[in-house]
Amino acid sequence: MQSAEFDFRPAGHTAGVDEVGRGPLIGDVVAAAVILDPDNPIEGLADSKALTEKKRERLYGEIKEKALAWCVAAATPAEIDELNILHASMLAMRRAVEGLSIAPDYALVDGNRCPALACPSEPVVKGDAKVAEISAASILAKVDRDRQMLALHQQYPDYGFDRHKGYPTPQHLEALERLGALPEHRRSFRPVRLRLEQSSDV
Repeated sequence: MQSAEFDFRPAGHTAGVDEVGRGPLIGDVVAAAVILDPDNPIEGLADSKALTEKKRERLYGEIKEKALAWCVAAATPAEIDELNILHASMLAMRRAVEGLSIAPDYALVDGNRCPALACPSEPVVKGDAKVAEISAASILAKVDRDRQMLALHQQYPDYGFDRHKGYPTPQHLEALERLGALPEHRRSFRPVRLRLEQSSDV
């Protein structure tokens, strides 16, 4: 993975930061921060969306084993409803960085804006495909959120969370219409809000 364009980063520990789960109608928005060990490289890091589930799972364990520090954090559906999804995503990313066992000297954050952090930071558009640290963070966040959806599927198998992972697919929208909203649904998201309004009118 090429990260030469970020060679100006200061000396010290650089954390990669990413989040997963802005678009779904249910569950947490999950963020991760990772400081890689330059002496213990990890082969195959890439944008988590470009990897197979099997490869993500393998890398998930390897990142946790080899990284100098890592942390996965989240913002809940209630926090998403209170703050809005953008600010909740920033909160989750800040929590992930603050939870690192090593305080980073610099942070590279996927996207076009950064949360308020104690260290200098820079946004990197499509950073999960450009910067190894961000790729590692995207993998941890993606696997953790997918596991949350699989746990929800065990509780509520009729909603199909194992397949659509909470995104507003036709299957999810049909289940929402037929079965109603769950406590874990994001009430501020339009399809959920409309379904709740509909049920309150009955």
